Amino acid sequence: MKRSLSILFVLLVLASMVLAACGPAATPVPPTEAPKPTEAPKPTETPKPTEVPPTPVPQLGTPENPLIMALAPSATTQELQTGGEAIAAKLSEMTGLTIKTVVPTNYAAMIEAMGAGQAHIGWLAPTQYIVAHGKGYADVALATIRNGSDHYGFQIVANAAAGYTSYYDPATGKNTADAATALAQFADKKPCWTDPLSSSGYVLPFGVFKSLKIKLKAGAWVQGHPTVIKSVYLSPNGEICDFGATFIDARANVAKDFPDVNDKVSIIWVSEPFIPNDNVSFATSVPAELREKLSKALLDLASTEEGLTLLKNGGYSIQGLKVVDDTFYDEYRVYLEASGIDPTTLFK
Repeated sequence: MKRSLSILFVLLVLASMVLAACGPAATPVPPTEAPKPTEAPKPTETPKPTEVPPTPVPQLGTPENPLIMALAPSATTQELQTGGEAIAAKLSEMTGLTIKTVVPTNYAAMIEAMGAGQAHIGWLAPTQYIVAHGKGYADVALATIRNGSDHYGFQIVANAAAGYTSYYDPATGKNTADAATALAQFADKKPCWTDPLSSSGYVLPFGVFKSLKIKLKAGAWVQGHPTVIKSVYLSPNGEICDFGATFIDARANVAKDFPDVNDKVSIIWVSEPFIPNDNVSFATSVPAELREKLSKALLDLASTEEGLTLLKNGGYSIQGLKVVDDTFYDEYRVYLEASGIDPTTLFK
């Protein structure tokens, strides 16, 4: 019996193996693929701004970019403006350049204008020029001629009714006493000055008083040599000031308004003509070819009667022009140093 069961079991096992072999093959399971690493998104590129080319600056001396001619405020503003515009118009006609004129409020403002590119041609007083050149703002080209000379002196004036003694002889144009004797009478008196950077209207006269140890009261700054003369004229009792300093002879500049000025305003003392005349300077930004063109035009202007009339009536009584360079001011720098005044400290 047991033997029959064993045979039956073996037959069943063999049958199941045959059935398994005849069945469909099992579908193989593919190996699981590792997930691909997530790629970081590419940064969004900021589009480059469109480059705008710089706006070209119009050539200097054109209507869009005129040359600016600045006039030192040593005469009346109206006189300078009218005379300067006439000179500028003639230079424009001669050169084809567009030239405009300005009269700055004071000497320091004019220096700043040349340094800032707001003035290209400057009619500069000597101390004003030395400061402007020292700051790298301007180079001299021409010196003015007056009364046959390229140098001038200063004068001390007072109201004739004020009782001061004159030590100047109009007949000979000479002093009758030295500076110490003539100027001692102004100790503790109030002066009228023009501008802190004016050579004949402050720097040199003050230097002389200082060297003589003559102490003065604080001065009245009245701007312009004609204004000093007018102030002294109107001060018989020291109402504005007791005396004033100007170039020789600034009284002529106010004779139209005050015909009796030579009687009412006395010259007390005059210096030697050791101050260089005003000049024509160019801002350092002005190209060399323009400087040469303008300098030639000015010299040509000074060679004609019409041109000399324009220059004479321009506010500075100019009677001619001459070519100079910076060495023209070397001797004057020595006088400045001797006066004990550093002009750069006067620049505000």
